[in-house]
Amino acid sequence: MPDLGAEFFARDTVTAARELIGTTLVVGRCAGRIVETEAYTTDAASHALTRSRQAAAMRETFGHVYVYLIYGMYCCLNITTERDGIGAVLIRAVEPTQGIDLMQQRRGTSNLRLLASGPGRLCAAFGIDLTMNGAPLNRDIHILMREAEPPVSASRRIGITRATELEWRFYETGNPFVSRNPQKPLA
Repeated sequence: MPDLGAEFFARDTVTAARELIGTTLVVGRCAGRIVETEAYTTDAASHALTRSRQAAAMRETFGHVYVYLIYGMYCCLNITTERDGIGAVLIRAVEPTQGIDLMQQRRGTSNLRLLASGPGRLCAAFGIDLTMNGAPLNRDIHILMREAEPPVSASRRIGITRATELEWRFYETGNPFVSRNPQKPLA
């Protein structure tokens, strides 16, 4: 499957977040289907407001990698969006498909479901770190087009205290690699 080009990410953040479900993340010899994402734009939970200097890429680029630390120790992978706006999509969970032995070694677990279900686990499993921040997508980190459109559900985003009413978390309905229990399907 071909890489998603920057134009995929030049669009509305919420649309891109939903349409990333079922695509494939590739970093080195590790790969997996993206099964969970979250959208962030100019809402109160967005780094564009809460970490404005650190998150300059959300305002200045689209189709670039934005990696940051949470809790001072876990990396989170985002792809910037919106040609004429502000946004990024957080990649929350991946169903591992290739390089599983390396992911298991990096994560110190043989439990496939726990390898990349959650943004910190995902980055550890795929070897994603702060050195990748700011790079254009498809340099070290690739996202391949999806083969088919999976069933997608939406819910409120996880682990935030602001803009909690927005249902901008998307996940593949029924997929066991999603980081948290599903809530409700999209109409």
